[in-house]
Amino acid sequence: MNFGIAGLGYWGPNIVRNLQAHKKAAKIFAYDLNSNRLEKIKEKFPAVHLVNKFDDLLKKDIDAIVIATPVFSHFELARKALQNKKHIWVEKPFVMNSTEAKELLELANKEHLRIFVDHTFIYTGAVRKMKELIEKKELGNIKYFDSARINLGIFQHDINVVWDLAPHDLSILNFILPKHKIEAVSANGIANYYNLENIAQLSLYLTNDCFANLHLNWTSPVKIRRIIVGGDKKMLVFDDTENFEKIKVYDSGVEINSPESLHEALVQYRIGDMYSPKVLQTEALSLAVNEFISAIEENREPLTNGYDGLKVVSVLEASQKSIQNKGQLVRINSV
Repeated sequence: MNFGIAGLGYWGPNIVRNLQAHKKAAKIFAYDLNSNRLEKIKEKFPAVHLVNKFDDLLKKDIDAIVIATPVFSHFELARKALQNKKHIWVEKPFVMNSTEAKELLELANKEHLRIFVDHTFIYTGAVRKMKELIEKKELGNIKYFDSARINLGIFQHDINVVWDLAPHDLSILNFILPKHKIEAVSANGIANYYNLENIAQLSLYLTNDCFANLHLNWTSPVKIRRIIVGGDKKMLVFDDTENFEKIKVYDSGVEINSPESLHEALVQYRIGDMYSPKVLQTEALSLAVNEFISAIEENREPLTNGYDGLKVVSVLEASQKSIQNKGQLVRINSV
């Protein structure tokens, strides 16, 4: 297969590296508005072919195009690629609104093409282990999902902290808890520095008596990448800043006896052992590239597809509306 890639900023070169390493990738064509980035790619990957315009990618004998540009440009570039019979890989967040997402999905279906959305965390060993433990009922019935994704920078110029960071946690939530649909969101945030929110809090109401809380911050002095999943049997902590023992499972919980009345209820706390399961260390982006190529070859939807992108964008849209209305509860349209 031949691939094109548009956007060689922070993430694009990593995708180029993993594409080059894949046995099914033949030629790679690269484009970026910044000529310095093109020169750096050529220095690092001499076999990559450079083009001066995005439209040049469309004219080449290319099977798929990777779009790793700022999110405001995703829709237009993705639409052009699909109209020119190219499969597409799109960085997160997929697009700027659900209307754009639905149009791309309709076009891809019409042309029998594949849309891959780069929700990279789904391909990490840690997130896959979380899903495995939950499916095996190791935690029991899931009661809550609590995440903190905070650090100092990087401020974006086209999207706020919700659109920048929340797609990671929302994609993980949808992946590990597919039976718990997000029904509504209440979100609050503030723009301390310019007109885009740099701190936000999302409260998500899910089906099956489940709740999720997402804390997002670009202006924290410390970096925290932590998810806690609580079940009625056990609880799990995923700390992505840990080099070892990224996942810890705690035999801890709460038991309430005598539900006759609140005043008579006996609350007991169970604190037991902790263990850390083995997690595969394969690079997630390598597995993502393999999944994209396999999905094209097998003519099937990839694991992280346009419908997953639409689900995430729908929650982001509703969250933005809630923030603008000071935390008003907003229903999530079923997708």
